[in-house]
Amino acid sequence: MADRNLFCDKVKITIKSGDGGDGMNSFKSYKGKPACGPDGGDGGDGGSIFIQADKDVNDLLAFRYVSKYVAGDGERGGSNKCFGKSGADVIIKVPVGTVVKDAETETVICDMFDDGGKKLIAEGGRGGKGNVRFTTSRRHAPNFAQKGEKTEPHTLILELKVIADVGIIGFPNVGKSTMLSKISAARPKIANYHFTTLSPNLGVVKYYDNSFVAADIPGLIEGASQGAGLGHDFLRHIERTRMLLHVVDISGVEGRDPVSDFEKINAELKNYSEALAGRPQIIALNKCDIFGAEQNAAAFRKKYGKKYDIYCVSAIGGEGLEELIKAVFEKLQTLPPVQRVESDESFTYRKSGDLDYEIFIDGGVYFVVGSLVDMLCRNVVLSDPDSMAYFQKILREKGVIAKLCELGIKEGDTVSIGEVEFDFVP
Repeated sequence: MADRNLFCDKVKITIKSGDGGDGMNSFKSYKGKPACGPDGGDGGDGGSIFIQADKDVNDLLAFRYVSKYVAGDGERGGSNKCFGKSGADVIIKVPVGTVVKDAETETVICDMFDDGGKKLIAEGGRGGKGNVRFTTSRRHAPNFAQKGEKTEPHTLILELKVIADVGIIGFPNVGKSTMLSKISAARPKIANYHFTTLSPNLGVVKYYDNSFVAADIPGLIEGASQGAGLGHDFLRHIERTRMLLHVVDISGVEGRDPVSDFEKINAELKNYSEALAGRPQIIALNKCDIFGAEQNAAAFRKKYGKKYDIYCVSAIGGEGLEELIKAVFEKLQTLPPVQRVESDESFTYRKSGDLDYEIFIDGGVYFVVGSLVDMLCRNVVLSDPDSMAYFQKILREKGVIAKLCELGIKEGDTVSIGEVEFDFVP
């Protein structure tokens, strides 16, 4: 039960779209007339896998418990030209801001940036054609049907990157969560110890008739970019932000040097990403109402006042927060909007598509392999003359015969295609 309190922002899941149903090989029959023509229907298409962004889903924890998603298979075609039922689709709902990657190649498939956005991830296998679909003016009674396409499982990486205008960063216990609770309606957990916040908290900050989204990013300490503390897990969430609000405990009541804290956090940003280190920053010197803070603030301004906009605030008392919100809002007006992660939007796991093949020679035998061969192996009935005629027709249409001739095949040489071996006849 304790796991349910954890925040989860990166998981692996396995998906598989549905197999296509086989076409039916059957013949209409009546009493006294056992074979009145083919009437086998097509198989149903397999179900597809979709991913959809949902603002009501907060993290990826549910995928820790259910990590395999399988769409329904298409049903076999029936007699009397009846189509098989298509398999049920599966829609996987993820938080807004989830980036989907192929686990094997780490190709970014999509960025689920907009609430309600939907992406086809894996296409279901096509249903096979029934024998009625193979009738021609010369072939009146085909005694074969096409099998449905089979699909393969795939592994995905789901990675949540919070979408926010402003990332609130700083050492633990400097007042980030308190500040977020004061400037927005967010109610993060607040306590006087380190690592109170174990997950990013989002809040909408109102500025007159306008607003922006701020995110409290937890767990940044020295060594965060190498995995220390919680920071390595949450640095990815700052990548989405347009600017950073760097909160510094200027009081020094915990015995830390505010300047050193500020420099250490910026060093971690740089180690993680040069782009992140170059993000615009506004500095909030928090706890300015504590005795001794004024002197520390003066020293901080002297060192960084020319490079950064610096504001003295008290998150608990609320002093200086209005001026800070105004400065943040005005800064945002000069910055580009939150950007999507670049992805291959056309990427979809498809079983269907172009049928390709490759020919190689081993021991004098010409081997033909590839998706074209897989299709032929599913569809050809070796004992049926019509099916073999269809087999030879496809080989000519797809250029396999011409390619064999280019490679120097001679009459009588052996050709191997799947389980079929035959002597070549030009």
